Amino acid sequence: MSLTFAAQATIVEFKTSQGVIQVNLFDKTTPKTVANFLQYIDEEHYTNSVVHRVSEGFVVQGGGFTFEGAWPLTRLETNSPVINEPIYSNVKGTIAMAKLSDSANSATDQWFFNLANNASNLDVQNSGFTVFGQVIGDGMTVIEKIAQLKLCNAGSLQGIPMVVNEGQQCADLASPGIENFVVIENMTIIDSSEATADDLNPVKNTLLSSPTEPTAPINNDSSGGSFTWFYLLCLLPWVIKKRVG
Repeated sequence: MSLTFAAQATIVEFKTSQGVIQVNLFDKTTPKTVANFLQYIDEEHYTNSVVHRVSEGFVVQGGGFTFEGAWPLTRLETNSPVINEPIYSNVKGTIAMAKLSDSANSATDQWFFNLANNASNLDVQNSGFTVFGQVIGDGMTVIEKIAQLKLCNAGSLQGIPMVVNEGQQCADLASPGIENFVVIENMTIIDSSEATADDLNPVKNTLLSSPTEPTAPINNDSSGGSFTWFYLLCLLPWVIKKRVG
């Protein structure tokens, strides 16, 4: 699959069931990651996917699962992994790629928003996590709204944000509807000008001890039936540990 894409720079709009999020991508400095992300958008991969993880005060994660009427969530099929580009820091308000534990070049379709300054952890762990864009406008208000929803567990997935009625508990959601999830209704490119990121001042990742050229991407098992794959890609707390203080 070719990752050549017509747009060289972009502002992407996430239309979610909880509101609109706009993200300015760092096309010039993380080109492989941005091309990978745009390819998934072009293929409508993210349309009607759900946000499948919130870790309070840490990240909001999506891009890899859909709800097809019953538990468990369905893992989406992925393209080949993309090379790691750990240029920028995982500070609050950035979007970065999720990946497998101990595998620097394993990112595919899943992304996460940083809810806090996670630099001391994510900038160095697993050769750094690739930040490839910055939330603009009122997007963080929507992301923080999602982070405040009730969090439920299902199978190997922990912290799924759920829309529930007052007094309703996770145990009441044995048969949820799509209205109970945070749905990515669609993603669209709203500005493809190369100048869109020129006014941003992203924080550089200065914590990697030897910022060398990343090695080539690895192959991995992207089978939707693998619970091990689910487990690792969810960035569970014991895979990516939140540091406090």
